Amino acid sequence: MPRSSLGLRIPEGMHDILPDELALQERAEASALDLFKAWAYQKVVTPTLEYGACIQPVEEEGDSFFKLFDRQGHVLVLRPELTTPIARMVSTRMRGTAFPLRLCYAADVFRYSKSHKQEFRQVGVELIGSASPAADAEVVALAIEALRKIGGMGFQINLGHMGIFKGIMAELGVPQEFKFSYQEKLARKDFVGIERLVKDYGFEFRVEEILLKLPHLHGKEDMLDQVLEWSQQPSLLEAVDALRQVYQYLKDFGVQDYVSLDLGILRGFSYYTGAVFEGYVPGVGFPVVEGGRYDSLYGEFGEDAPATGFAINLKAIIEQMTCSNAEIPEVLVYGSDVSKVIAEARKLRQPGKRVEMCLESFTQEQAVESANRKGIKEVVCAR
Repeated sequence: MPRSSLGLRIPEGMHDILPDELALQERAEASALDLFKAWAYQKVVTPTLEYGACIQPVEEEGDSFFKLFDRQGHVLVLRPELTTPIARMVSTRMRGTAFPLRLCYAADVFRYSKSHKQEFRQVGVELIGSASPAADAEVVALAIEALRKIGGMGFQINLGHMGIFKGIMAELGVPQEFKFSYQEKLARKDFVGIERLVKDYGFEFRVEEILLKLPHLHGKEDMLDQVLEWSQQPSLLEAVDALRQVYQYLKDFGVQDYVSLDLGILRGFSYYTGAVFEGYVPGVGFPVVEGGRYDSLYGEFGEDAPATGFAINLKAIIEQMTCSNAEIPEVLVYGSDVSKVIAEARKLRQPGKRVEMCLESFTQEQAVESANRKGIKEVVCAR
């Protein structure tokens, strides 16, 4: 029976990957993983499905997760990211492993999204067991090196710190309701919405001025002096000092020129606690790199450990690159005797050549025409 029209489509936000696209993705992925391993990161794999209790301990409305139920009625979630599943894995199967622990991955993740794909390939790292600003600098520097290896395109890394936002909010004493709304708009870079929100609340001049300036504070290290003029909150001073140290270490890594400080960065997942960063490439309207420090997450799994890491949206980057040909066969084998064609193809494959064989009896003219159509450079007759 013929498929319906729905059977000829794929779910919204999902995608097929054609040979040329897959070849490009696999090369980019391999180059990133080789780099991660050179920095002492070991690759791990977690399940595509996790229990909802792992990914989302508290049920919320309007979340971005793909959910289903197992036969016992447990909520299952298609992994929306890898940081939490790796935290579960480290806290259970890898408990007692010596820290710091460096892990990396390449996997598909799934999230409902209006702005981009709902299934996409990520590569990333997790550095577990170090609270040092040097650990934050290491993952930022590694993300930069990965972008350089993957695409060779222009990119920008924006670096901030969750503690600075929290410290400023505490200094200003804004209502909790306002803080949540302001934070949500700041995370989306909704500058018009922020201005309207701040004006509507009717704050005193100093508070309004700071709230309107904060989203636009980005640049180099001297920008942090402006923040210290606003507040001397101990938590804010600590966050500024930590950010300065990370920025200095990035200079030691030789990548500081790629980094701009941005105090308007607020990562989407709730577990981030310290330095956070985003990476942008031309032609993509959302971050292709997302990362930062999340020192509280492992405590939720009974393994209290500081951690930091990042994920690169490989799919978004690949879409901005020119696809080269997939690894087409190097040789086409043809002949009038299919058994001899099979034997010749087997012999040519032994040294590692990519060989396509004609499945029917072909003349030389037919074989050459087929090879030209497919871009195969060498034609061999089996005798």
